[in-house]
Amino acid sequence: MPDRSIKIAPSILSADFADFGREIQAIEAQGADWVHVDVMDGHFVPNLTFGPPAVAAFRRHVTTVMDVHLMIAPVDPYIDAYAQAGADILTAHVEAGPHIHRTLQAIRGAGMKAGVALNPATPAEAIAHLLDMVDLVCVMTVNPGFGGQSFIDMTTKVRALRAMIGDRPIHIEIDGGVTPATAPLVVAAGADVLVAGSAVFKGGSVANPGPYGDNIRAIRAAAEAATRG
Repeated sequence: MPDRSIKIAPSILSADFADFGREIQAIEAQGADWVHVDVMDGHFVPNLTFGPPAVAAFRRHVTTVMDVHLMIAPVDPYIDAYAQAGADILTAHVEAGPHIHRTLQAIRGAGMKAGVALNPATPAEAIAHLLDMVDLVCVMTVNPGFGGQSFIDMTTKVRALRAMIGDRPIHIEIDGGVTPATAPLVVAAGADVLVAGSAVFKGGSVANPGPYGDNIRAIRAAAEAATRG
């Protein structure tokens, strides 16, 4: 059976940019399952974040899974660079180019697990013919480009994806506005990986990481309650 256990993937977009190494160590020590890295190019989305050298620097501190989400276009010229930077999972947007099939082949060919992301306006059916090529489907529950946005309800899409995926070993990841209030909605619909930025990092710091753990446990408890419901 595929691993459907709940995984919390804090987004380091909400971390202290001057102290990424210790921030990554802190969230892992406080219970993060994965570390989520949002790569933005100022073109596909209206923000600019991390290139391959930064991701390679993060890698030295990540002991769990480095989940790299490319909000860039084009994707293909950068796949090898992010593989060399140490991404475990590399996710590209179905909207980012005309040949997502080729992109996913290249990601797997570079030795990484392949993810495909869907913007809020993109239907589940857009990836119906890609499911045998992916390890993860990322459902955006905000319009990509900024942290701290409000949750957009995509539970109908998540249910459709879970039905399409069947027993394939594919994670459904939710990215955007995840909190203890919204996590149960998407988990009940079939999601198992929850990206959370401000909801994890609020109230804490490298000097005081306890709130990170409290926040992670609160999201996990709310999500796991939905699996039992």
